[in-house]
Amino acid sequence: MTEAKPILHMTAPSLSTRSRLAGSRTRRFTEGVIATALFICAAFSILTTLGIISELIYETLEFFREVPLLSFLFGTQWTPLFDPPQFGVLPLVAGTVVIALIALSLALPIGLLSAIYLSEYASPRARRVLKPLLEILAGIPTVVYGYFALTFVTPWLRSLLPDMQVFNALSAGLVMGIMIIPLVSSLSEDALNAVPLALREAAYGLGATKMEVILRTVVPAALSGIVAAFILAASRAIGETMIVLIASGQSTVVQFNPLKAMETMTGYIARVSLGDNPQQSLEFKTIFAVGMLLFAMTFMLNLISQRVLAKYRQVYQ
Repeated sequence: MTEAKPILHMTAPSLSTRSRLAGSRTRRFTEGVIATALFICAAFSILTTLGIISELIYETLEFFREVPLLSFLFGTQWTPLFDPPQFGVLPLVAGTVVIALIALSLALPIGLLSAIYLSEYASPRARRVLKPLLEILAGIPTVVYGYFALTFVTPWLRSLLPDMQVFNALSAGLVMGIMIIPLVSSLSEDALNAVPLALREAAYGLGATKMEVILRTVVPAALSGIVAAFILAASRAIGETMIVLIASGQSTVVQFNPLKAMETMTGYIARVSLGDNPQQSLEFKTIFAVGMLLFAMTFMLNLISQRVLAKYRQVYQ
């Protein structure tokens, strides 16, 4: 007799198996939709940046077809709206640099010292109170800062310095420095907090005092982040508009006296773009040439910041 062989039956997938398969397909579809949406957002940002740069380049080239590049970069008279026009951009560059240096001379030390206090000295309760109060400065509109500089800081400074003009670089730079303090403080504090506790404990174990631990261990270990914060603050100072438009005034010659009126690149762009000059005129195209120079300056600062972070970044386990 031959042995009977078992008969194999094909059974349908169970309900739980079908549910898992449907759930897996749903997750894959959802993840695909999310990935596509994220790609569209990233592409939109890139395309917007490319559109801005291409417009700047096109209008700047149109401007330089009529104005020599060297006379624009090295000329010392900036009177594009007068007759005869002069297109030397150095007065605007000088005003931008002077006001930015005044702002940074106030913001960098105060911001760094504030970050050291919040990171190393302040109690948790004091940090919860002081940090939000400090960051309130970042939420104040810049137009308010501008009128604060013009109506409060300038009269106070003129009581001490009678030769100061009503519109001047000093008050604009000081108020701009106050505005930048939260940026420097927040980024520097993040860099200080990223230093591991083991480095501090090792320094204390060698007999160092708290001040020595901060100055010789914590700050050097966080130096790349602190320097990057300083460079980003410089970019912020160079790109500020409303404070200098309201408080710093206008100047058509190169000068470095902070008690006198100075015009920055951003202030000029804002003033002329709201004027009555025809859009295809050479006078109107000056704002694109100045904007391209301003973009190049801030872009170089950002590149330097990224270079510093990449070269001196310390990764801790």
